[in-house]
Amino acid sequence: MPLEIVRNDITKMKVDAIVNAANSRLEQGGGVCGAIFSAAGAEKLRTECGRIGHCAVGSAVITGGYKLPAKHIIHAVGPVWQGGGHNEEKLLTSCYTNSLNLALKHGLTSVAFPLISSGIFGYPKDEALRVAISAIGSFLLKHDMTVFLVVFDKAAYTLSDKLFKSIKTYIDDNYVQTHAARQRGNQADEVLSQIREQDSDAGGYFRKMVSASIASRDLDNVVNHIGETFTEMLLRLIDEKGKSDPEIYKRANLDRKLFSKIRGNPKYKPSKNTALALAVALELNLDQTADLLRRAGYAMSPSSRFDLIVEYFINEGNFNIFEINEALFAFDESMLGA
Repeated sequence: MPLEIVRNDITKMKVDAIVNAANSRLEQGGGVCGAIFSAAGAEKLRTECGRIGHCAVGSAVITGGYKLPAKHIIHAVGPVWQGGGHNEEKLLTSCYTNSLNLALKHGLTSVAFPLISSGIFGYPKDEALRVAISAIGSFLLKHDMTVFLVVFDKAAYTLSDKLFKSIKTYIDDNYVQTHAARQRGNQADEVLSQIREQDSDAGGYFRKMVSASIASRDLDNVVNHIGETFTEMLLRLIDEKGKSDPEIYKRANLDRKLFSKIRGNPKYKPSKNTALALAVALELNLDQTADLLRRAGYAMSPSSRFDLIVEYFINEGNFNIFEINEALFAFDESMLGA
């Protein structure tokens, strides 16, 4: 998956590079920075950082990973929060962009980030998260790389309070509607049961007619009218919308290899998360999304919180898969993509 939010200790990530939330002097500090120096082997890392000497706010430099599972450490200097009126967002965005471009320059294919500046530098966590998702997402729409955003625990991760409440309200409202629908359904079942009891002969005749109709249908004719497979419908929609394959699999948060498997197999059955990710990438409405899911044997369910969150974003016309995954993670749901 190109971008994945994970709960982990960043010093244990087995990637080409981890990113250190550094200070401009590249000295061992506290928090994430201190943990990375300690795990890598502080003396050797201090020596290499000392040779580099300095890194400007918003910029990044690279060193060896030493004792870490990661081969390299990218040191990015984030801004100190000063209320938001001192170019903090632009500088924080530059941290992510410059780090990713540095990884690209060195031929790295996997990078793990902490939530830069959200610790002792005081950047509000919800804003720091929004900037991280936006910067990484923009990069991944143009380049192939696997990126992890690593949070140590739930307390270190905060979705925008306004968005969280809006999604929760949507979920609660739809659960209420579902419950009401079930009540109406139970009432309807009671009425149908009474009708069957009163007119069992007519019911028996109707069932016989339906059975006869099904039996008279030719099996080959049924098979030939199944319609498009998931892959066939997907490729048709890509063509109809004038999109390219890379544009779609990047917007779906899928890697190129998986998309190639789907394209190369007309009978490929994706996971539900993958199918929904492609529906989002194609910017399908709810009816179109339901149709595409049916081709893979799935359906949206009003009793699934995961489905309701994705439905919320589709209804809002927000097809940014990275923002959708941000919300799914906040609600402890699996994320869209591979």
